[in-house]
Amino acid sequence: MISVSEDDIQDFDQDALEEAYNRALALEKAGDFDAAAEAYRQCLEIDPADHGGAAVRLASMGRGETPPKAPDAYVATLFDQHAEAFEAILVGQLGYDVPNLVRAALEEQGLGPFERMLDLGCGTGLTGEVLRDRVEHITGMDLSERMVEITHEKGFYDALYVGEAVDFVQHADVEPFDLVTATDVLPYMGHLEEFFEGLSELSNPGAIIAFSSETLAEDEFGGKDFRVGAHQRFAHAQAYIERLLKANQFALLDLQPITVRTEQGKPVPGHLVLAKKAQA
Repeated sequence: MISVSEDDIQDFDQDALEEAYNRALALEKAGDFDAAAEAYRQCLEIDPADHGGAAVRLASMGRGETPPKAPDAYVATLFDQHAEAFEAILVGQLGYDVPNLVRAALEEQGLGPFERMLDLGCGTGLTGEVLRDRVEHITGMDLSERMVEITHEKGFYDALYVGEAVDFVQHADVEPFDLVTATDVLPYMGHLEEFFEGLSELSNPGAIIAFSSETLAEDEFGGKDFRVGAHQRFAHAQAYIERLLKANQFALLDLQPITVRTEQGKPVPGHLVLAKKAQA
């Protein structure tokens, strides 16, 4: 089910969208992917901004082209709706522990403390909370306004922004950073060229970037750099990540396989990556 707040409603019929979306979900669950795909296409006709994420669902079923990223309206709606229960679901139910894995990896490499940190996709502030004692100033950014409100209430961040990650790293009028984290951000992005270009621009010489990604077995990518997995999130090939790091002046320090979370009782495989921006 999808619910769009009145503030988000533009020129579309919310009742019609909910009817088509719920019908699509039921058909997908029943295994009738062709009929489900038709219903998801109706969702896109009703709501081109795609608050329900129909485009990624079509791609996950193999019934549509892989989009370059999850629609902004979908990501904002998804996380606004789940903001209050976010930590209970992600940490308590799904076993998400990437922020602690980032801290452990930084310590293993003997990195830090840091002066300025940027936490992309900060959510409710889990990463900032874990690293607060290792950083002098923390800036957080997330597409979900409600998530940012919760993070602000916690008081671990020195500056907070509501925005889209690629737009922020490419256009934000902020000083560069010594540490950039992006935990659980790449699974909502497919095409990463502009993202890594922006990261490079926002990173001081010698800066560290730390991020997680989801992945699949190499033969599941079909020769592509990324694809939408069964749970409507993007998985990225290791070679793609390594290629973009090198192209944007980042030296790989550590790339380790991790379990990003559990989903329906099964581990979701991924990578935890640390890289260092080249010195000037």
